[in-house]
Amino acid sequence: MKRKRNTHEKIITMLREAELLSNKGKSIKEISRKLGITEQTYYRWRKEYGGMRVDQAKRLKELVKENARLKKLVAECCLDIEILKETLRGNY
Repeated sequence: MKRKRNTHEKIITMLREAELLSNKGKSIKEISRKLGITEQTYYRWRKEYGGMRVDQAKRLKELVKENARLKKLVAECCLDIEILKETLRGNY
């Protein structure tokens, strides 16, 4: 079964709607059924996006992407340094 990918904007909108329904006394089971998601997805989204605005979610994703890129650069530099150290020791 193909997974549906929701945008950050849509997720935050759905969480706001869920919050409104929750305030009206609806259960999480009813809310998730109305939104067309599982309860597990609701809780995962709430953990990740709870209380965020759309611009904050976009910025978070940009920072995560940049962090991954920087980690990759650091790993490559560390590998280069280790290769140079090994070459200097003459263990090639």
